Amino acid sequence: MKKQFSETETDGFYATYYENPNGADHAVIGLFGDDPNDYMAKCGAKWLHRNGVNALCVSPGKKNYSHVNYPLERIESAIRWLKAHGNKKIGIMGMSTTAMVALAAASYLPELTLTVSFTGSDFVWQGFKQGKRDGCREWPVPNASTISWKGEPLPYMPFVYEHPTYWHKVEEETKGSGDIERSTCLFIDSEKVRSHTEEEMIKVENIQGKLLLIGADDDSFWEAGKYVRRMDKRLQERPHTCEYEALAYEHGTHFVLPEGMLRIALPIGLKFVMRFVFKAAKDYPKECEATRKDIDRRVTAALKEWTAK
Repeated sequence: MKKQFSETETDGFYATYYENPNGADHAVIGLFGDDPNDYMAKCGAKWLHRNGVNALCVSPGKKNYSHVNYPLERIESAIRWLKAHGNKKIGIMGMSTTAMVALAAASYLPELTLTVSFTGSDFVWQGFKQGKRDGCREWPVPNASTISWKGEPLPYMPFVYEHPTYWHKVEEETKGSGDIERSTCLFIDSEKVRSHTEEEMIKVENIQGKLLLIGADDDSFWEAGKYVRRMDKRLQERPHTCEYEALAYEHGTHFVLPEGMLRIALPIGLKFVMRFVFKAAKDYPKECEATRKDIDRRVTAALKEWTAK
């Protein structure tokens, strides 16, 4: 694939541009992982190419999955760059934590006219880092948000657990669960202790164009299905101009991704890997596969409609 690289110091954002070999004048900003050059980012770019668009894979930094006051201005700079390189329309797509970032970015940046959220939350989180610290692989950062805008951290939901209890709770929930990792306790317990404020909720009603909200009730990381239904309710109660689909599946795991995208990543052994990673995929393999195939159809249709306008 033809690539162009961007650096935060020179371009205002860290990314790799995967130009569609068949030519395209629409682009999707893909928030696909901890580095725009890693395997999942490349697979996401290939899937987007199959759907007729260019792909700009963006991340906070090189091999960096920490999220601490990430400036949404970097997405704004990426939009300007894409337009300067011949793209008429820009969309954004995020998965896991970055789905929350994608939703927040789209709520501030009306130039984004297609937004796809795979397991996104409807609120902004407290900032966190990943790495190695006191035997922990992840820890919350005090007094920090995951996202910032115009130099100020966005209001966020504080985790009820501090370091190192935060990671110990994840270990406790994961042990014996059959999932490679479980962290729902971080979110469920935090919501029990303190209700969300309106300031920390993502203003999905401000999103423009087409919006797809996707999550499953058997997500082992957080309550993605519940968050999708809350965003659906918010949109029903507030004026909005976007056309949206709120897709809360009973089964699908945390990997509620298009089947075709995962098949690019794992052309052989996808079902085996899914069963190894998620208990729900082992208990409900047919249902999870049906969910991924339905997501593929719906997101592919949305991309086709978006590029045709």
